[in-house]
Amino acid sequence: MEVNFKRYGLYLVRWQLSTPILAVVLYWLAGLGALAATVVANLIGGLIFFWVDRFIFTSETLAAQWEVKEEVRCVDCGKVARGYRLVRAKNYDKSKDPAPEFRCEECSKKKSEELKKRGVKH
Repeated sequence: MEVNFKRYGLYLVRWQLSTPILAVVLYWLAGLGALAATVVANLIGGLIFFWVDRFIFTSETLAAQWEVKEEVRCVDCGKVARGYRLVRAKNYDKSKDPAPEFRCEECSKKKSEELKKRGVKH
C-alpha cells in the first residue's frame, strides 16, 4: 500500500484541530448530559469535518508526488536500494506509466535536477 504522507500529515493536523472544537461544543452542551452532548458534538463534527476530510482524500492538489519502494534495482546505475520516482508534478504526470522507473537516492537527485532544467516544477 502506498502512503501519501502529505495527505496523512494534513489528516493528523485536522484530527488534532477537531479536539478543541468538539471540546468547546461539549462544554456548551454539558447541561444536556454526557451522552446527549457527545452525540450532538459528534454530529457537529461530522458536519464540519466531512468536507475537510473529503478535500484531504480527493484533492488533486494533494495527490501523491513521489513513490518510494524498498529493494529495487536503479534503472540508471543498477544498484539495489530504496527506489524513488517522481509520479506527478505541476506539468508532469507519470501516474499511469506501465513501466515505472525507480532510481536510487543518488540517481534520483540527478534525475530531479535534469527534470528541473527541462521545466518540470516539483
